[in-house]
Amino acid sequence: MNRRAMIKLGGMAALGAGFGGCASRTRAGITTSNAAVTLAPVNVAWERIIRTTVGLRPYRPSGFVLRAEKLDSRLLIHNYGHGGGGMSLSWGCGQRAAEMALDSTGPRRAAVIGCGAVGLAAARQLQRRGFDVTIYTAAVPPDTTSNMSLAGFTPTSAVVALDGRTPAWDAQFQGVVEIAYRQLQLLVGRDYGVSWLYNYSPIDDLRIAAGTNTLMPAHLQGEREVLEPGAHPLPTKYAARRSELRIEPSIYLDAMLRDVAQFGGRVVIRRFADPRELLSLEEPVIVNCTGLGARELFGDQELIPLKGQLTVLVPQPEVDYATTGAGRAGSADLPSAGLHMMPRADGIVLGGTRERDVWTLEPNEDELKRVVEGHREFFTAMGSVPSTRRTGRSAAGTRSSSSAPPRFR
Repeated sequence: MNRRAMIKLGGMAALGAGFGGCASRTRAGITTSNAAVTLAPVNVAWERIIRTTVGLRPYRPSGFVLRAEKLDSRLLIHNYGHGGGGMSLSWGCGQRAAEMALDSTGPRRAAVIGCGAVGLAAARQLQRRGFDVTIYTAAVPPDTTSNMSLAGFTPTSAVVALDGRTPAWDAQFQGVVEIAYRQLQLLVGRDYGVSWLYNYSPIDDLRIAAGTNTLMPAHLQGEREVLEPGAHPLPTKYAARRSELRIEPSIYLDAMLRDVAQFGGRVVIRRFADPRELLSLEEPVIVNCTGLGARELFGDQELIPLKGQLTVLVPQPEVDYATTGAGRAGSADLPSAGLHMMPRADGIVLGGTRERDVWTLEPNEDELKRVVEGHREFFTAMGSVPSTRRTGRSAAGTRSSSSAPPRFR
């Protein structure tokens, strides 16, 4: 079975709210704090690895495709090529696709091709607008690309090349990310496996914390907090902290599939080798959410894979935070993203790899070693920092704050 995963490559937007406590503002969007935090280190050991997944992210240098065209008498809506941002952007792109579907003059019946996060969100947005939906797919959860994603809210992760952007594409992106961010917030809770948590980044230079994401709308980037020396257990001078949305794929995708069925949707297992085969479908509206499969099905040669892999450790319930930027960053011969860790109910997920235009699904042993050893070194160093940086009080006697993010109303 050809299982493709979306692997987070970093470049997250800093989203969330500001934080209180013993903090002072240093510049726009950044505060500093000396309120101590306690973080349980991840126990990284080779014998604790329970699986490694390999996946191919559907990347287009000029960005994802979201447009409608005619296929004989059918309305064909393309919604694919989201790189590492598919799960993050799916609700926004799904809404735009559903709005395009309203231009069809036929009965409100739609075929969605693909059953990953993008296809499921498109199906739900169509159902909300009165469409009867059938999903045609070669695989269903837990065997979709999306099931093997990290997955945090990473709408700008490998979604477009800097020199591939246009004003029109940027405007489209900013519109769908607004919708997607709001929709995912409304799904926070155990039923969908969506939650808030803090993400910590090790930094020694405060100028790094001041960086901005030029693609994200400014009001969505939120406020970042810099923890001062002695206020955090990370093995660097400072730690940057922000809140982010976490999506647990195995919970989220099953819940989405149940919702589609509850509102009358059907799933048909079927593969398509040629666009003309789509004309055999009865639905007047067809939404293409095939991800990397659109390269072969629709001849989009710009669409290429970014190979990545995730290594999963035995769960640690006490680890209730994520990290970005820890450890080794790769080399010219082995181009890779910075390391990142995400705790989930199904395991501690370690990632941070990419290989452009590589199609093999075999694990890269060099990358596996880099990711595991890089995280092991980081969390071992984190566990050996002075006790004044790990206990409930800082050197100044400030009461510790929890690593859990604030509640959002």
